[in-house]
Amino acid sequence: MAGNDWISSYLEAILDVGPGLDDAKSSLLLRERGRFSPTRYFVDNVIGFDETDLHRSWAQATRSPQERNTRLENMCWRIWNLARQKKQLEGEEAQRMTKRRLERERGRKEAVADMSEDLSEGEKGDTVSDVSVHGDSHRGRLPRISSTDAMEAWANQQKGKKLYLVLISLHGLIRGENMELGRDSDTGGQVKYVVELARALASMPGVYRVDLLTRQVASPEVDCSYGEPTEMLSPHNSDGLTDEIGESSGAYIIRIPFGPKDKYIPKELLWPHIPEFVDGALGHIIQMSKVLGEQVGGGRLVWPVAIHGHYADAGDSAALLSGALNVPMLFTGHSLGRDKLEQLLRQGRLSKEEINDTYKIMRRIEAEELTLDASEVVITSTRQEIEEQWRLYNGFDPVLERKLRARIRRNVSCYGRINHFSYFQVIPPGMEFNHIIPHDGDMDGEAEGTEDRQASPDPPIWAEIMRFFTNPRKPMILALARPDPKKNLTTLVKAFGECRPLRELANLTLIMGNRDNIDEMSSTSASMLLSIIKMIDKYDLYGQVAYPKHHKQNEVPDIYRLAAKTKGVFINPAFIEPFGLTLIEAAAHGLPMVATKNGGPVDIHRVLDNGLLVDPHDEKSVADALLKLVADKQLWSKCSELQTRQPGWLKNDDDDDENSESESPSDSLRDMQDISLNLKFSMDADKVNVYSSFDSEDRKSKLENAVVSYSKGVVKGEKSDQPKFPALRRRKQIFVIAIDTDDIGGLFENVRRIFEAVDKERSEGSIGFILATSLQMAEIHSFLVSKGLSPSDFDAFICNSGADLYYTSSHSEDNPFVFDLYYHSHIEYRWGGEGLRKTLVRWASSIIDKKAENKNEEHVVTEDETVSTNYCYAFKVLNPALVPPAKELRKLMRIHALRCHVIYCQNGRKINVIPVLASRSQSLRYLYLRWGMDLSKVVVFVGESGDTDYEGFLGGVHKSVILKGVGNNQLHANRTYPLSDVMPTDNPNVIQTPEAFTSAHIRSSLGKLGVLQE
Repeated sequence: MAGNDWISSYLEAILDVGPGLDDAKSSLLLRERGRFSPTRYFVDNVIGFDETDLHRSWAQATRSPQERNTRLENMCWRIWNLARQKKQLEGEEAQRMTKRRLERERGRKEAVADMSEDLSEGEKGDTVSDVSVHGDSHRGRLPRISSTDAMEAWANQQKGKKLYLVLISLHGLIRGENMELGRDSDTGGQVKYVVELARALASMPGVYRVDLLTRQVASPEVDCSYGEPTEMLSPHNSDGLTDEIGESSGAYIIRIPFGPKDKYIPKELLWPHIPEFVDGALGHIIQMSKVLGEQVGGGRLVWPVAIHGHYADAGDSAALLSGALNVPMLFTGHSLGRDKLEQLLRQGRLSKEEINDTYKIMRRIEAEELTLDASEVVITSTRQEIEEQWRLYNGFDPVLERKLRARIRRNVSCYGRINHFSYFQVIPPGMEFNHIIPHDGDMDGEAEGTEDRQASPDPPIWAEIMRFFTNPRKPMILALARPDPKKNLTTLVKAFGECRPLRELANLTLIMGNRDNIDEMSSTSASMLLSIIKMIDKYDLYGQVAYPKHHKQNEVPDIYRLAAKTKGVFINPAFIEPFGLTLIEAAAHGLPMVATKNGGPVDIHRVLDNGLLVDPHDEKSVADALLKLVADKQLWSKCSELQTRQPGWLKNDDDDDENSESESPSDSLRDMQDISLNLKFSMDADKVNVYSSFDSEDRKSKLENAVVSYSKGVVKGEKSDQPKFPALRRRKQIFVIAIDTDDIGGLFENVRRIFEAVDKERSEGSIGFILATSLQMAEIHSFLVSKGLSPSDFDAFICNSGADLYYTSSHSEDNPFVFDLYYHSHIEYRWGGEGLRKTLVRWASSIIDKKAENKNEEHVVTEDETVSTNYCYAFKVLNPALVPPAKELRKLMRIHALRCHVIYCQNGRKINVIPVLASRSQSLRYLYLRWGMDLSKVVVFVGESGDTDYEGFLGGVHKSVILKGVGNNQLHANRTYPLSDVMPTDNPNVIQTPEAFTSAHIRSSLGKLGVLQE
């Protein structure tokens, strides 16, 4: 910033006006401050902060010399205000960091105390296998693959397998060919990454099918290809894959319709529609598992071996799908919300509320916390992402993880805690090398060719770029990024414009996505592009800078080749770059790099050593680095000599061993411990070893064995002569009553009104009912008896906020309920068991009413052992006003490395803690998976508000009837984001009754939803 010309002008003006500061007309501000030095004050307090408004004011001041002193005084006031704001932001940041550090230290101390490091031999009996009984016991152990030899051995073992993989990437426009990268902020490098990953996975031995799930966009503002439900991704190289080819084999883009049907919306507006995607994706996966079962599974369903989410929105979706299907989940963040929030707060331009309104940042952060809770593996591009970004999350504490890892190695119990550090893997993004054509010669050499030489015609994109240049033979400085402020292209143009030797030696090419008309671009992109064009005009860079309007994705390699042919340089000047895949692509084409020193390029440079790292804020540093590489031909040649590496299973037998394990980029960027991954293949809850037991013959079909499991899932004293299927399979419609009140009488009254509204259909048996509640089964039974209802009025009961599931039995009057024991094996993933319970009890004892007159009444939260079950720890709350919000208890458990779902119920008078991926809404997906209950035929009745898991019912393919006036809004403060971030507006599947509603109003609402005739 200190090199900006307007700042120099400003400082000179202050010095010029300095001698006149003592006369009678001098500024009151400066007179009152005595020896106040505006120059020193400006340099000490403002340099490096926000200069935008000051720049604008100074430009105005210099136009009117008569008002110069007045404007100068105003600017000094503004400088003072900016400095004060800067110090305030620094103070707030220090407070946040201190609070986070204290919370971590306290949680770490309590966790270590719980685990009791000084265990005697007698206390050492709980082994790792014992510890994992609540979730990991059903997950096979997958040894890590850390070398080319190991990968090759694994690949050989998988040649006879038929694996099914699912990838998820929701936002942006995704297609296999002619990707519109740079079209908008959502269609960037992640789009290319996931498409190429799908192709690469499909080409691996043992992988039969890969589905990349994304959003179907049928909007007139985008190409019609994005509205196609299915697109097959053609493999780049099909050699050696003949044994894997089948009717449904290969990689596919599957577009699931969700959200507004005729609109392409940004990722920030997709959050309320996530449940709808999850339901649609679940339907596709179930259907595809049946198809693959017929084709390659010998009639047994072939379930996904893993689900891989990309970015927070897909991570949230993958977590719900993972819980619904009970299969492993992997996650790649690409960029993280907490890091973005910290940067935006540090800039000081927006408040936290404004940031959340713009970016829905709190919803994103909670989704990322959930992915940490649910993921088997978290894949990062660099170690910086782990050490500087993921450590900002409550669910990841490197210090505590090291302690947990030490205990695991000693074979000592961790009491329900998970060692999440074990699941981070640094895997830099790869790329396809088969399309790379080494550049032969250079522009000068080409001119010296003979007449006999048969040169191939130049790609059309070369002419499109070179038409901008007066001398197209000069080395080309290439930048490839969309016009986004964080890409920092303005600094690059300014550095180029202000360095005369660089301008004389080189040209600059800016590939900034595709555009037809600047006015049709987003405001941010249009503003950035206009700023760049103005700078080109300011420095008179015509004939030296190219910025073509269009390019195709398949022309990008040709652009790299052109830059290499001119002996040019590739530059990535972004303020922060999570990885920097374009740097590897450029290096593969023989281009040296200049890149930001913030983020992934540091690791890339450590491995490739093919360029220079710079401070992206320092224009002179950027210009000097570019000039050094362009001017020093020897250095350029050294940096351009990079041999491409390929995966071991794609190498020829006669390849040399120079690029062995020790020199592999992926391995040298890893720093993994000898830890295994826990994979949860549990369609039948059996232990499955990943390498020896992937055969579909070894896996029982979940749906086929549901009947067998059903008869085993009985409570004490229950007879086993139950019908094979619950009654809900015979229903045309399923009505789910999920009304949350702290008054049993109020619940009964609403149930009665719903029954009356559909009395005819109910008597015919076409409609079945499910009661979804926070109550325990004994409480429900008591409620039914006291209100004169029969258990047979309901087909199923979702109890304890989704921790238990019962069906109705007509074969026993003493015990009319059948307990679904299999459901527990489905939800028990990472359940902390007794260790979690002890931590919760200690937390409950710390909530004290200091104003209580009686010592016995000072405890606000107490354990309710009478209604607690193996998978639901229940607590009574005597005074909800004194209890921290649910989000604080969730945060505390994550800091303790305990994974669970905390739910405040019954207007805050009860707390249920259940497994992390269990909930009432997830129970409906389980019923769909197990019994084929069509979610589109489900109607959920909810109040205007409810328990803290209430939001799970507000989206999806099912229909919802909101009973106005029922519930209490007090619990809504327990979430970290507004309800509008999860409840879609103008949803045709959601309807609200009048406030004083009757059974007739309920029937009318069902008629408007198309469920019944009014």
